[in-house]
Amino acid sequence: MTQSSDVRDKAVPQAEEAVSEPSPLVAKTPDEQVPAALPDSDVKRSISWKRVLLALALVVAAAGGGIYWWISQTPALPAGIFSGNGRIEADPIDIATKFAGRILGLRVDEGDRVVAGQVLAVMDTRDLQASLKKSESQAASAKRAIAEAQANAEQAHSEVILAQQQMDRAKALFKDGWVTKEVFDQRQQTLQGAQSGEIAAQERVIEAQHALDAANHDAELYRVNIADNTLVAPRDGRIAYRIANVGEVLPAGGKVFTMLDFSYVYMDIYLPTIAAGRVKIGNEARIVLDAYPDHPIPAKVTFIADQAQFTPKMVETQTERDKLMFRIRVRIDPERLKAHADAIRSGLPGMAYVRTDPAVDWPARLQVKQ
Repeated sequence: MTQSSDVRDKAVPQAEEAVSEPSPLVAKTPDEQVPAALPDSDVKRSISWKRVLLALALVVAAAGGGIYWWISQTPALPAGIFSGNGRIEADPIDIATKFAGRILGLRVDEGDRVVAGQVLAVMDTRDLQASLKKSESQAASAKRAIAEAQANAEQAHSEVILAQQQMDRAKALFKDGWVTKEVFDQRQQTLQGAQSGEIAAQERVIEAQHALDAANHDAELYRVNIADNTLVAPRDGRIAYRIANVGEVLPAGGKVFTMLDFSYVYMDIYLPTIAAGRVKIGNEARIVLDAYPDHPIPAKVTFIADQAQFTPKMVETQTERDKLMFRIRVRIDPERLKAHADAIRSGLPGMAYVRTDPAVDWPARLQVKQ
């Protein structure tokens, strides 16, 4: 009995081990297969990617919601009014030299507001001043030559009068036989010589007068050149750039400043064919700057391009089909610009609205405030 129970006790653990360790020939069911655990770095990487994707999804959703809100908040334009985005620009004017020379002095700098006729820069004109003095001296000499020639002409005229009197007496005496033919011929030749001398003296007066005129013209030319070397503002505006400095030698046409013309401020916009085909020169427009959204500025259409072009990158279009656009220029009234010259700055972004149908009323937000 004891021996058989010991055998049974030894057999039971072996049977349990056999049952607990299945044979490799027996396949495990899917439920029984346990995947191996992932490394910690892979788990962290997977979680970080999920977070990035979630953040991107939130950003896209927020942007879409913002765009929808902006569209819903911006009232639609009535039929007959078209819009486009652009930037305020002022006509640039290059202040350049007429002649080659050295800059003697600058009277303004970048950002300064200037008025028409104001001196902006002065060039070195010592050579022109010397030439001017020479011409003035020549003019003075020509005046003295004229006075001398006039005196000679008066003397020649007196000689002509004397010769004429002698000729008249000789002619009377020759008729009565008191003088010979030889004396009469001498008196006649003397008269002709005096008359020729008077003509020559008068020609010398004219020549001296021409010399005076030439000297005066030269002097006037040098004065004009000296004045042109004083660079002045041709219009009211603002200095945008200073290109050269004092002491620099510039060639003819060398730029010193670039200024913005306050009398010609505009915005170029781009419209598709359907809209551009309805726009005409002189159509009323409104410009609304991003910096002043509650102050529409009245303007008019002054230019319409005759050829379409590819849409510039800075132009926002409603559809991707608007690949070709026409450039339209709307210009602000110059009289209105005078009252707001201090607020004029080139490059401010905004929107321009063009009314192609005069019967359509401007929306309340585009009404001009006095």
